[in-house]
Amino acid sequence: MPRTFAYVRVSTVGQTTENQIHEIEAAGFQVEPFRIIAETVSGSTAIAKRTGFMKLLDRLEPGDVLIVTKLDRLGRDAIDVSQTVKRLEGMGVRVHCLALGGVDLTSSVGMMTMNVINAVAQFERDLLIERTQSGLKRARAQGKAIGRPGSLTEEQKDDVKKDAGEGMSISAMARKYQTSRQTIMRVVGSL
Repeated sequence: MPRTFAYVRVSTVGQTTENQIHEIEAAGFQVEPFRIIAETVSGSTAIAKRTGFMKLLDRLEPGDVLIVTKLDRLGRDAIDVSQTVKRLEGMGVRVHCLALGGVDLTSSVGMMTMNVINAVAQFERDLLIERTQSGLKRARAQGKAIGRPGSLTEEQKDDVKKDAGEGMSISAMARKYQTSRQTIMRVVGSL
């Protein structure tokens, strides 16, 4: 009789996996609590670097079923997710994704569906990066400041230069202007 496992993942410590567990139960899967592997790790972290998932792989046997609520629970990198599903298929483990209608990702239909969704997700990520880079380039061309604002005003920078000319130490100026020594050294270095 096949055993059913669930892999639930969140990205940050403040999040909880409860909703994913409820979704799996609502879909009709009965998963023993000791077969639910919950992990707090970024989806961009490769599967091979996830301790919880690697322990899960050691427990899985041919005929077992692994449930995930969404494809991105396995990861955000299309190649990594595809390789993971192929690895599980090679072990004889079926992978069901609830967000894809419970389709078995190791089946022909599941593999095709997963590959299409992964390709679209990768395309969206690439477009986002292109738009971000284009926006930054346009902002720079328009003379807009990019990045975090400086910790010193122009008036304070002039005062730092004056203090440096009078022989005040870098550390003393950093304390006086409540900033880092590196910031002071950048201003003094521009003399």
